[in-house]
Amino acid sequence: MKCIEYAMANNISVKQVDLQTRIAELTLKQSRYGQLPNLNFSGGPGFNSGRNQDPTTFSLITQSYLSANMQMQSSADIFNWFSKRNTIAANEWELQAAKANTDKLKNDIALSVANLYLQILLGMEQEKIAGVQLKQSQAQLSNTRKLVDAGNLPELNAANLEAQVAIDSSTVITAKGNVIQNKLSIKAFMGLDAATPFEIETPAAEKIFVEKLADLQPETVYALAIANMPQQRFNDFKLKAAQKTSAAARGGLYPTISAFGSLSSSFINSKRPVYQPTGTYSSNILSSQVDINGVIYKVNEPNFIEVGQKGTPFFSQIDQNFRQSVGLSLSIPIFNGLGARTNYQKSKINIRNQELQKELDNQTLKQDIYKAYNASMVALEKLNAGKKSLEAAERTFYFAQKRYDVGMLGTFDLITSQNNVFTAKLQNALNQYDYVFKMKVLEFYKGQGLKF
Repeated sequence: MKCIEYAMANNISVKQVDLQTRIAELTLKQSRYGQLPNLNFSGGPGFNSGRNQDPTTFSLITQSYLSANMQMQSSADIFNWFSKRNTIAANEWELQAAKANTDKLKNDIALSVANLYLQILLGMEQEKIAGVQLKQSQAQLSNTRKLVDAGNLPELNAANLEAQVAIDSSTVITAKGNVIQNKLSIKAFMGLDAATPFEIETPAAEKIFVEKLADLQPETVYALAIANMPQQRFNDFKLKAAQKTSAAARGGLYPTISAFGSLSSSFINSKRPVYQPTGTYSSNILSSQVDINGVIYKVNEPNFIEVGQKGTPFFSQIDQNFRQSVGLSLSIPIFNGLGARTNYQKSKINIRNQELQKELDNQTLKQDIYKAYNASMVALEKLNAGKKSLEAAERTFYFAQKRYDVGMLGTFDLITSQNNVFTAKLQNALNQYDYVFKMKVLEFYKGQGLKF
């Protein structure tokens, strides 16, 4: 049915749930990339004053200077008891669960739209029956008014029929209102504006495809439902996700081996004194002795004079101060407030909760299927009984009309007989659409979609 397909594609609630599925996809993608080594760059300028350690020579200096440090770091887990792999597996199942949840919502919307569709068809049928009843009452009033004017019948007969015409007019208006109300409801499910023109195909109830009740035995339907219903698939996926999450949490109880590496350099804009020899030597200080072929020579220390200050260029310092490091690290959880162990215990409880939820939903599903099957049987019996009741009411009204035409039956009795036919027709229409809907619910539990 096109309105069901349109509702599945355009319903706002479906779009919202689909966004949650996209979030689950991003979470899975991020957890997969989490296996790769991380890489970070840090750096920035700074100003230092007073007595500091020179970041390039590591000697103590007393001066103000600007400096810059740059570092690129990387690390990767080598072995963490498969915590990351189990987290990825858990996110994969969470994604499948999110998709199953979207399918569940679509199924619920499909059932609601199908119900409203059948309610519209029923309302239109009721409107048609009420319209025929109104025309019939109006024709009877017209004939009776002629007889009253001719003096053949009392005024009371015409008054009774006028009251019946008013009642039938109210019934037609009510039926029209119900159709409009249900159309507004179905447009809301389809994401259509309330002012959008909307008409539906109106097949007769008996022409709507319905499977045979004998082919929808409860145990057979239940077996199909367990395999196909989105809620059951959702529970399976959530349970598997909980199991993988628990395995990942257990990995947090054990040591982790990681590798790390870094590249770094630094720059300082301080200037250092520049000395130049004076060409003279200190006569009192002997700085060293040199042994040349067994002959010891004394070397006088030359004199130097400071002629200025000079700083090392930026890129030269970056090259000179370039450092590298690489290594392995072992992280052993000894005591962290029982955080890791508590998470693991919570994950085991969550597994049990998912198991109980799955069991509960399966029990509920089986009960709902048996209830739907019983309701379909009752609806079929009511439909058969209603057809016989309508045939009897129409036959009774036929003879009542004949007796009324020859003056052997009062207006009140005729109206009563006519109302009985009207009620039987309405009830028969209600029984037909109720049976179709009950059967559609039973078909729905097969998890194979709705067919019209």
